[in-house]
Amino acid sequence: MGEMEEVDVDHITTDISSQKCPLVCESAHHSCIDRENNPLTGPVFRNPVCKVYRFQTMDSKWMLVREQMEECTLSFSIPKQLLYLYVQEDMSRIQDLKDLGELSPHWDNLRKEVMTRYGGIISSYQETLAELDKITGRSFKPSCCKAQKSLEFIPINLHTQRMRVTCPKKADAFYDVITVGAPAAHFQGFKCGGLQRLLSKYEVEKKSFSTAYQCIYYSPEHTAKAQEVLSTMNLLQPLITSLSDQLLQAAHEHSSPGLRDALKSLSDKTEQFVHTLKDELVKSALLALHTARPGYVSKNQKQTPVQERNQGHMNQVPEQNQSPAQELPGHSPATPVTEGTVVCNNVQGSQIMSGGEGGLKHQDSIPHHKEYDEEEWDRVWANVAKCLNCVIAMVDKLQEEDNSKQEPVPEQKLADVITSHNPGDWREQLCPLVTRLKECVMEVVEKAKKAMTFVLLQEAVCSIPQGFLLQQRRDVVFSQALASLACGFIMRLYAGMQDKGFLRQLHLVGLVAQFESLLSTYSEEIGMLEDMEVGISDLQKVVFKITEAKTDDLSDLQPLVCGRRDHFTVEVPLPQLVFQTLPEEIKEGKPLRVFPVLFNVGINEQQTIAERFGDISLQERINQKNFETLEAYYKSLSDKVPLECLPCFQTQADIKELLETLGQNVVTKKRKNVEILWIAGNICRRLNGIRFTSCKSAKDRTSMSVTLEQCALLRDEHQLSKDSFVRALDCMRSRLTQGDIGQWEDPEAGAVTENKPASRHFYPIALLLVSSHLLVVWLILSLVFLLAKYQ
Repeated sequence: MGEMEEVDVDHITTDISSQKCPLVCESAHHSCIDRENNPLTGPVFRNPVCKVYRFQTMDSKWMLVREQMEECTLSFSIPKQLLYLYVQEDMSRIQDLKDLGELSPHWDNLRKEVMTRYGGIISSYQETLAELDKITGRSFKPSCCKAQKSLEFIPINLHTQRMRVTCPKKADAFYDVITVGAPAAHFQGFKCGGLQRLLSKYEVEKKSFSTAYQCIYYSPEHTAKAQEVLSTMNLLQPLITSLSDQLLQAAHEHSSPGLRDALKSLSDKTEQFVHTLKDELVKSALLALHTARPGYVSKNQKQTPVQERNQGHMNQVPEQNQSPAQELPGHSPATPVTEGTVVCNNVQGSQIMSGGEGGLKHQDSIPHHKEYDEEEWDRVWANVAKCLNCVIAMVDKLQEEDNSKQEPVPEQKLADVITSHNPGDWREQLCPLVTRLKECVMEVVEKAKKAMTFVLLQEAVCSIPQGFLLQQRRDVVFSQALASLACGFIMRLYAGMQDKGFLRQLHLVGLVAQFESLLSTYSEEIGMLEDMEVGISDLQKVVFKITEAKTDDLSDLQPLVCGRRDHFTVEVPLPQLVFQTLPEEIKEGKPLRVFPVLFNVGINEQQTIAERFGDISLQERINQKNFETLEAYYKSLSDKVPLECLPCFQTQADIKELLETLGQNVVTKKRKNVEILWIAGNICRRLNGIRFTSCKSAKDRTSMSVTLEQCALLRDEHQLSKDSFVRALDCMRSRLTQGDIGQWEDPEAGAVTENKPASRHFYPIALLLVSSHLLVVWLILSLVFLLAKYQ
C-alpha cells in the first residue's frame, strides 16, 4: 500500500523567461487545468515537488494519488510592490502637509514633527526595498529567517499543495490548500502583544494625546472617512475632467448619441462627487483649519473696522441663501442667486453668472482677520451641481435645435440654416460651461483636500510616536497576508477557468477565503494570533481585477498591485485567448471581492496549558465573529447564485446544516475542538472557496493538518479502505515523503520526527536537588508537561 515513486518533473520547469504560458489544458478528458503536463504555473508558481502514492479502495481497486507542492513567486513580488506604494503614499502625505499653507507656530511645529516621522518610515521602507531587490533566485522565506528585518514583509513558507486523485471509473479530482506561516510581525516581537491588543490600547491613549497637543480627537471612523474622501476625490476628479473632454469632443463631432452617453457618465460621476463631499466632517475640518491660521481672530475678540464692514456685508445676504444650495437635477428646486454662486439665468440660455470678487476664484487659504463664513463650503460644492445643471440645459437645447433642423425645411431657407448652424457651434457653446464646471470641481478638490489633510494631521499628531510604530507593524502583517491571498486567488482562478458556475459566483458575489489557524492562545503565540486577526480583517480592503495581458510572456502575466492603504486592487493578467472566454462582467474590469474568514483552534501542548490555566477568550471571539461573516456570505451567495453551481461531494450534507453545526461548535465549551476547523474547511470547499492552513512557521502543525485532511478526503470522497487509513496517513507524514520539508531548522520543529528527544522539558536533577523548593517546582512542571504531551 505504501508504494511511492518519484515522478520526473523536469518538464514542469518554469524558469525560462521567454516561455509561453497557455492556461487551459488541451487534453479532452480533464475538465481542470493539467498542471502536470501543460502548466499555467509559469507566472507565479515554480519549483514543484511531486510524490505519487497508490492506495487500495474499499472494493479492492487501486487509486493513484499525486501530491504536488510548489513555491510562489508572489512571496516577494507582492511585498515589493506594496513597499513601493507605501513609500509613494507617505511621500504624497508629506506634500499634502506642505500644501496646507501657512499655519500658526504651534501647528507648524507639529506639522514638521509629523513630516519627520513620515520621512523616517519612507527611509526605512526604501532600505528594505533595496535589500529585497538584491535577492535573486529565492521564491519563499524559510522559517529560520522569520525574525530577519530585511525579510519582515515576506510571508513565511508560502507554498501551494495540490492533491490529485485518479480512481477507476471516476473522473479525476483535485484538492488545493495554501500553507503559510501566520502573518505576524516576528521581527518586532510580541512582548506587549499583537496588533489587536495594541490598537485597542492605542485608541484609549490617543484621547489623552489630543488634549496634550491641543488638537481635536478624531475617532477611527472619522479618520477612515477622511481617507475615503481623499481617495474618492483623487479618483473622481480626473474622471470628471476626462468625461468633460469627451463631451466636448462629441460636441465637436456633432454626435447626438455621443453627446448623450458622455453627458450621462459625466452626470453620474459628478453626482457621486458632490454627495461624497456633503459631509459635516469636511465642513467642521475647514473651520478647524481656519482657527489654525496665523491670523485667526475668535468671535470673542474685538473686531476691527475692516472686520465690521466684512461682517456687515455678509449680513446683507438673505437668510434663505445661507442654507445648502440645490442638489443635482431632480433632487430639489433651484437656489436664488447670491454672491459667490453660479446659476443659469434661464433654462434655455444657460449662461453662467458669478458675482463679486470672492466668487469661485482660487484663494490660497481661508481669509485671515475675519470671521469664518460657515456657509461658504455649502455654496462652493453646490456650485458644482449648478454648473452641471447648466451643461445639461445647454445639451438639451442643442439637441432640440438639432431635431428641429431635421424637419422638412423650404429650399429657400436651407442655405440660411446650414450657414447659421455648423458643427463647431456645439463645442463653442458648451466649452465655457464645461470649463466652468472643471474649475468649480478643482476649487472644491483643493478646499476639501486641505480640510481632510488637516484631519489626518491632527490624527497623526495624536499618533506620535506609538501610532507610527503601529502603522509599520500593520503594514508588515498586511503585506504577508496579501501575498498569501493573491497566491490563493490566482491558484483558484486558474483551476476554475472552465467552470461557468464558479465564474458566475466570482463576479456576482465573490469568493470566501478561509484561513485555518493552529496557533495556541499561550505566550507569544497570543501576539501572533492578534496580529493575524487584524491582518486577515484588513484583506477586506482588497479587490481583484482580471485584465488582458499584452503578450503571453511570463513577465506580462505577473499580478500588479495598485492603490493606497485604505483600498488596494490586485490586477491579474490572463493570456488573450483565455481572457476572451470570460464573462463580460469580468472582462469589463468589474472588481472581484474576497471575503476573508479566520478560524483558530490551538492544538499543541501550550494550548493545553492555556485551556487549563489561561484565557482562550481571544480564540472564542475570533471564531464567533468569523462564523457570522461566513454565514452572511452564504446568505448573499444563495440569494444571487443557484446552489446547483456549487461543486458536488459524495457526502451530501447540506451546507445550511453544516453551518448550523459549525455555529453550535463555536459556542460549545470544548477543549481543542478541532471539529470547528474540519467543518469550516468542509464548508469552504463546498462554497468554491480558497483554503489556507497556518501555524507559526507552516511546518509541523500545518503538515499534520494538511495530511489528515487529505486522508479524510480520500476516505470520504474516494472510498479509501478504512484499514488503510492509518497506514496512508503515516505514509504521507513520513519524513521520506516530505523531502526538503523535513529539514527542521526551527525550535518548533521535530514534532513529527522519530528522533525527537523525549526529555525536552526536563531539567538536570542535580541542579534542582540544591533546594527542596526547586525540586517541588520541578516535579509540578514535569507533571504538567507530561499531561500536556499525552493529552
